[in-house]
Amino acid sequence: MRTENLIDALTNDLTPVRRLRAPGPTTILWLAITLPALALVTLMMGPRPNLAALWLRPGFALDEALAGFSAIIAAYAAFCAGRPDQPGWKLALPVGMMLIWFGVLGRQCLLLSASTQGGALRIHTDIACIPAIAVAGIVPAMAMVILLRRSPLFRTTHACLCGAMAAAAAAEFSLRLFHSADSFATLLVWQMGSVVLFTLGGSAIGRAILGRLRPRRTTLGTAS
Repeated sequence: MRTENLIDALTNDLTPVRRLRAPGPTTILWLAITLPALALVTLMMGPRPNLAALWLRPGFALDEALAGFSAIIAAYAAFCAGRPDQPGWKLALPVGMMLIWFGVLGRQCLLLSASTQGGALRIHTDIACIPAIAVAGIVPAMAMVILLRRSPLFRTTHACLCGAMAAAAAAEFSLRLFHSADSFATLLVWQMGSVVLFTLGGSAIGRAILGRLRPRRTTLGTAS
């Protein structure tokens, strides 16, 4: 058989391969799954009675905006990490965003502490926020695993870490809509500590799951 005929025979019998979504559209799809789930959790837990007034406070609105942006950027980085056609510098975006988020919260805590004679630095036990973040983050985390499973699983560790960070930040965004902290120090230690704990634990679990559930087909898409 001539080489040209062999190539034609092989190409004619090939099954068309569906291209993967770019990181941007995949992030939008993750948000489309995550936002209704967070809204449902908030309604089930019961929104805070003063929620409308809280949104008018610059500090609360800024904290929620930082949590939301952290979730979006971390999700985008996770989907970039799963693709070899994406540059490595995008993986540092969630770290920078989280540092800004933690820095803003720390500054607010110090300013409030100065105005309340140290009252904002009093730490109260708030164990309830740990399971609350886990409950709020379970759907975003599951959606992240499912979407990452459709990627080539390049840089698996980074993808799992960024994906878990996205789910944890999304859960923290939802948590403050139905759960309040007694002080800013309690917020930093318990709520933000729970975010870190969820991120590390979720990353390890996600890596184990993705290690077993390998996609049947992997293709490269275009970078967004």
